[in-house]
Amino acid sequence: MNQVLCSIKETMDMIADGKTLLIAGDETLLAKLPKGKWIGGTIPYFISTSKGGLVTQEQVFVTDISDVAASVTLKKYDQDDLGNVYVDAGDGGFSFIIIPASSPAHVSFALNAPNYKDFGSQPLVGWISGVLLDDLGKVKPKVFSGATGNSYEDEALVMHVDLIPGKTVDVGIVNIFEQAEGDTLTFNQDAFATEYVMVNGVKKNFAEYIAEQGLDTKLPLVADYYGALINTSFQAVSAEDGVSFYAPVFSGVRYKHAKSLSDYAAAFSKQLMDNNVAGKKIAFSCNCILNYLYSELEGKKTDPFVGPITFGEIAYQLLNQTLVYVDIHD
Repeated sequence: MNQVLCSIKETMDMIADGKTLLIAGDETLLAKLPKGKWIGGTIPYFISTSKGGLVTQEQVFVTDISDVAASVTLKKYDQDDLGNVYVDAGDGGFSFIIIPASSPAHVSFALNAPNYKDFGSQPLVGWISGVLLDDLGKVKPKVFSGATGNSYEDEALVMHVDLIPGKTVDVGIVNIFEQAEGDTLTFNQDAFATEYVMVNGVKKNFAEYIAEQGLDTKLPLVADYYGALINTSFQAVSAEDGVSFYAPVFSGVRYKHAKSLSDYAAAFSKQLMDNNVAGKKIAFSCNCILNYLYSELEGKKTDPFVGPITFGEIAYQLLNQTLVYVDIHD
C-alpha cells in the first residue's frame, strides 16, 4: 500500500499496469487519466510525506491498494439510489466513496446516511471533493470514474473492494474536539442551515445567540453518539440569513459547542501523537480543510497520516473537522 504524490505520467503508468488506485487532484489532471481500476476526486490540497501540507495543481495524490484488493467494483450513485451503498458492499471488504461538495448526492448522503439499509454493515470511508478556495462558487467539485473515463458533478462514485482473504479493515477517527459544559442545543429539523435553535429547551435566534455568547465559530458543535463525538462545523453566521453548516444538524440530537482550544495547532498535533497508530498499516487517510487552515498545516507533516485535504470526511457517515484513516492488517 502506497500513498504518494505523483506526476501525471507516473499515475498513467500505474493505471496501465492494472493497479487499483484512489486518486485526488486538480480537474485538469484527472481528466487526462486513462480508463482503469481507479476513482478520483478534485482537490488541490494535500499532506505529503516529503513536503507536509501543500497546494499543488501539478501533481495528484495516489493511494495504491492493489496489494490488499482481491477485486473491485466501481459504481456511480445519484441522490436517489445512494441509499443502496451498504447493501451493494457485500461482506468481504470495505467501500470507498467520493462525493462532490454541494452536490445533490452530498446533501442526500449527509442527511440520510445513518438511516440507510444495512448502515454500518461494512466499512464505508472516503471524502468530499472540492476546489481551490479561490475558486469557490466559480468551479464545481467533481468526481472521476476510471471505469468510464467520465467526470460527474452531481453523483457519488464508490469503489466496492473485496479484500484478499485474511485481511481486516479498521476505520479510525482523529477528533480534537470535546463537548464544553455549556448549554444544550437542539434543532427542530434535519438541515444544513437554520434560523432558530432550542437552547436548553427555549427557542432562540441562533445568530443572535452566537453573538451574545461570543461563540468562536472555528469550534464546531459536538454531538455524543453513544461515545463517538461527531462534529458539525459552522460555515457562515448572518443576522439576515441565519446559520449554515458544512454538515447537517439533526433533530433529536443534543449538541454542545466544543471546548475552547488555547492553541488549535498544538491540540491537533497532540491528538495525532496520542492516537495510538504504532504498528498500524495506514492504507488511506484524509483530513479536513478546516483543520488544514486553522492548524496552519501548510509545510507541516502529520505522520503517519498523508493524503488529500477535503471538504468533508466520511467514516460511515459525513464528518467535519476530523481526520479519517483506514488500517488494513492481517
